[in-house]
Amino acid sequence: MSGSSPKRSKKPSGQKLTRQKLTRQKSASQKSTKPPVSDPRQLAFDALREILKKDAYADVALDRHLAKSKLDDRDRALATELVYGCVRRQRSLDATIDRLATKPAARQPPDLRALLHLGFYQLAYSDRIPASAAVDTSVELAKTNRLSGLSGFVNGVLRQYVRTYGDAAPCFEDITDPIAHLATRASFPDWIVRHWVEQLGWDEAEQLCQTFDRAPQIHLRVNRRRTTREDILAQFAEGGIDAEPIAGLPDGIRLLSGAGQIVKLPSYGEGLWTVQDGSAQLVTYLLDPQPGEFVVDACAAPGGKTTHAAELMDDRGAIWACDRTASRLKKVASNAARLKLDSINALGGDSREQPQFVGKCDRVLVDAPCSGLGTLHRRADLRWRQTEANAKELATLQGELLDAAATWLKPEGVLVYATCSIHEPENESVVRAFLDRHPDWTTVAPPEGNPARAFLSDNTGDRLKLWPHRSGMDGFFMVRLERRR
Repeated sequence: MSGSSPKRSKKPSGQKLTRQKLTRQKSASQKSTKPPVSDPRQLAFDALREILKKDAYADVALDRHLAKSKLDDRDRALATELVYGCVRRQRSLDATIDRLATKPAARQPPDLRALLHLGFYQLAYSDRIPASAAVDTSVELAKTNRLSGLSGFVNGVLRQYVRTYGDAAPCFEDITDPIAHLATRASFPDWIVRHWVEQLGWDEAEQLCQTFDRAPQIHLRVNRRRTTREDILAQFAEGGIDAEPIAGLPDGIRLLSGAGQIVKLPSYGEGLWTVQDGSAQLVTYLLDPQPGEFVVDACAAPGGKTTHAAELMDDRGAIWACDRTASRLKKVASNAARLKLDSINALGGDSREQPQFVGKCDRVLVDAPCSGLGTLHRRADLRWRQTEANAKELATLQGELLDAAATWLKPEGVLVYATCSIHEPENESVVRAFLDRHPDWTTVAPPEGNPARAFLSDNTGDRLKLWPHRSGMDGFFMVRLERRR
């Protein structure tokens, strides 16, 4: 028998339980009564320090804070510009801190670094905020966020910027390495800029940087089964929303000015249109699915190309939307339901392991997982999260997905490979390696009359590579593959 005594249950007294309960209730009450943020700069500051302190994704942090705010559409737009602008311009802003502050950016406390990013961004890169307003509001933010002891420093360093650079952005002329100079001035990692210079030359590489440093346009795709582009444009005009058709895309619309929250636009809830960039629309036109066919979208979520295929097929036939992450297929289902499409089926699992499709498909789309380097204007922090090594590793997965999808097709079937990347190792190299492994396959240009044909250029042959600074759309690579006949 053990010599230890049994453990006693320590039940607190009723008084102590009551005090604990009251403390919890008081804390919950204080949290629930905290007023929603009504200042766009305060919201931007809250989101930025969460990004810097917790490595939060920029879009997730911004959406979370916007959901708790009471900002009108104009202030929501300002807060969005400030957050995404500061994240995109992080390297340039840090380099500015390094030159004007007593300590480099890497050694600044995260709250102060976020505050300086906000101030410098407004001074250097926003053409609608006067310098005096940028300085004064930054000093006020310091005072209201327990940084009052640093308000004098913030005021001094921002005014020093105005004396040094005026209303222009820094040129960083002290950086002598050409790649590092452009990468710092445009705010990108060196390795990305180096690849663009190698592919495009210096002038176009700089144009591409400038494009990715601007906020992206919003493109829509009209649900052709239920309405026409002309009708949607007429609805927008009646509602005071400035929009125009996208040349070359039969169902594409470009919003020309800030239209507020997308879900509040006319006929969104009725499923008469959806948000989809023009480049992504081209992918489905290149696939060219026909009514009654058996089609598989191998990497489908969130479902933009899947639903577009269903619309082009007049919702007749069978489309299987596959995705490795089953939870992401919920977005496919919700999009299909809103657009009133019934031909779409969802399948969770690795598309490299779906033998039930072998030899059964008329068309297969492999919109492969990629680095996303064609969407850097749309995903503000991606340039800092993606690495050159990761982009190379993705090529292995992309090749394996292509190999598996090729087995699914009937002898006359069509296989389309696409990425939202402009990085050669994920695109041209993957296709070349696939053709080396499968000499019975070849690349094929879009057929006559296909919208994708108009976007072919001399230097891409039968493969479409869309550069954002040239096309005004997201960066994309796409190619149509068929068996040799």
